Amino acid sequence: MAEHGAHLTAASASDDRPSVFEVVAQDSLMSAVRPALQHVVKVLAESNPGRCGFLWHWFDEIYTLLDLLLQQHFLSRCSASFSENFYGLKRIAVGDSKELHQLASAGLPKKQHWKSLLLLVLIPYLKTKLEKLVSSLREEDEYSIHPPSSSWKRFYRAFLAAYPFVNMAWEGWFLSQQLCYILGKAQHHSPLLGLAGVRLVRLTAEDIQALEQKLAVATASQQPAHSIKEQVQSAVKKALGGVALSLSTSLSVGMFFLQFLDWWYSSENQETIKSLTALPTPPPPVHLDYATGSPLLPKLKTVCPLCRKIRANDTVLSTSGFVFCYRCIYTYVKSHQRCPITGYATELQHLVKLYAPES
Repeated sequence: MAEHGAHLTAASASDDRPSVFEVVAQDSLMSAVRPALQHVVKVLAESNPGRCGFLWHWFDEIYTLLDLLLQQHFLSRCSASFSENFYGLKRIAVGDSKELHQLASAGLPKKQHWKSLLLLVLIPYLKTKLEKLVSSLREEDEYSIHPPSSSWKRFYRAFLAAYPFVNMAWEGWFLSQQLCYILGKAQHHSPLLGLAGVRLVRLTAEDIQALEQKLAVATASQQPAHSIKEQVQSAVKKALGGVALSLSTSLSVGMFFLQFLDWWYSSENQETIKSLTALPTPPPPVHLDYATGSPLLPKLKTVCPLCRKIRANDTVLSTSGFVFCYRCIYTYVKSHQRCPITGYATELQHLVKLYAPES
């Protein structure tokens, strides 16, 4: 049984086809980066709305622009997206026998390159915007100002009713493609790779050596530009390359930290944290220091422990939870700076007046 299923998780040394775990891991890598960065931007926007509020308002567009620079950098230099290169994979064109022996440093053909770039960046952006649109329409449907017979209300109600089926068909398409890839019936695990006309293979030792040589040659062959046009082009190219390189380096270093943030702030983990921290209110203190002159608690709950009369202007000590007359406890705390029942250290700011609903 194990021998028959071994091809699902590993491949032979001569097989360049990555395992299903490798391709699924690289898919989940970028999906974990977005929510983690989104939470960081949200914290910055809440702490300083004046300076960082625009980051939260335009997060989708800013993230898409940075993602475009990052993916363009890796597709042009490594023939792979950032996550694919992170797991030692590259893209090759489907149906061309010459591409099997082409090094990753050579890059993809122009057609496959631009298809890959658009599908890598545009599809996640459109999917995010569509999900936000559906969420806003559902909220608007609950508090709609349109009459029930309006054409607009009928349209977006039909859209909301059809969206779950469209989303299910989309996810089912990806799932069926992954099953075909696991069973060896497909060359690529994602339909987007098929639309781009590429497939994933592992990087070889020759690919890694060629990438290192390409980086060394690019660093050593930098020549000063003479004309103003060449200087501007060189400056723009260096700026874009620097942004892409800094993004790739920071993401590579902080990837595990971002995945930890994504797990920590996930809804399932937050429910677990809430269940652990939602403890019942502790009971009043059992140990009362009667030997130091602390008054005994009266049997009637409406009686003040200090004056032994019906309480007037009920006031509770936040440090202990016991209730007294306001005048009694104010005078006592001002003189002794502690709770008369428990002996806990108390200040005047710990007095909280209680108001009955009928008052």
